[in-house]
Amino acid sequence: QLMHDVNITVKSGQKVAIVGPTGAGKTTLINLLMRFYDVDGGSILVDGVDTKEMTRHELRDRFGMVLQDAWLFEGSIRDNIAYAQDNLPEEKIIAAARSASVDSFIKTLPGGYDFELSTGAENISQGQRQLLTIARAMASDPEIMILDEATSNVDTHTEQLIQKALAKLMHGRTSFVIAHRLSTIRDADMILYMEHGDILEHGSHEELMAQHGKYEALYMSQFAQ
Repeated sequence: QLMHDVNITVKSGQKVAIVGPTGAGKTTLINLLMRFYDVDGGSILVDGVDTKEMTRHELRDRFGMVLQDAWLFEGSIRDNIAYAQDNLPEEKIIAAARSASVDSFIKTLPGGYDFELSTGAENISQGQRQLLTIARAMASDPEIMILDEATSNVDTHTEQLIQKALAKLMHGRTSFVIAHRLSTIRDADMILYMEHGDILEHGSHEELMAQHGKYEALYMSQFAQ
């Protein structure tokens, strides 16, 4: 049994950061938002409508996701960016790639946007895979963004590009960010501290630091290293 007595309201355009140790239930919360599984009690409302009243397709159309394991399929870069959006105009695909700082990289590849990704996109680097999934999210122009901001195995320059692209993607949108480095989410409108599948603390960075609780301890431990 997870998530007891949770009652949270997120306003349009707000940035919500989800923090906590490994196994705290951060991914579970995302899975519930996306209806990968349903809540047993209570409800999740989007614009006042219970998500159970929507089809899963309808609900997921409103979300964009950029996860740590960049999910790309075998096929051209163009098709990967336009994913599930038939007839997306070329200029929108290129605009999304530019916004995600990946257009200049694509142009260096043989065939450019027609370059074929292998299974698991093993023929491009981890950082470029991450930027492509951001470009895909930009192209789908979702109302709500879900981000796992882990940037693993990328060099500093690529990481800066990823952070910049994510900031653009979140601008003006409601976003849920699974945060690994707390320095990146001090500006969040709301921070949810999770442990053992429950949200134990929530508030802004300043409010949580003033509580001298679990969030403060986690924050201080990251900067003591």
